[in-house]
Amino acid sequence: MIDLLSAVLIIVGLFFYFAGTVGLLRLPDTLCRLHAVTKADNLGLGLLVFGLLLQLNDPFSMLKLLLIWVLVLGASAAGGQLIARHVQHERGQSR
Repeated sequence: MIDLLSAVLIIVGLFFYFAGTVGLLRLPDTLCRLHAVTKADNLGLGLLVFGLLLQLNDPFSMLKLLLIWVLVLGASAAGGQLIARHVQHERGQSR
């Protein structure tokens, strides 16, 4: 049962990665693309991590996976904020 739940979480996580990639390629402007990538990829990574956590027995490995997820969440939020501010600044300059 745990293997099935793990597989479902991993597959759904991969779906969100795919959706984020499609959003990156198909959406019209930078801010929309940024939104699609940051939201979908963070959720996809979270689902992948939880699917992999179900397969691990070592608490240290579990902690490392959770730490990686938290660091990626922080880096994604900070990077997205910097990109969005730059885009807004550039749009303000051109008017």
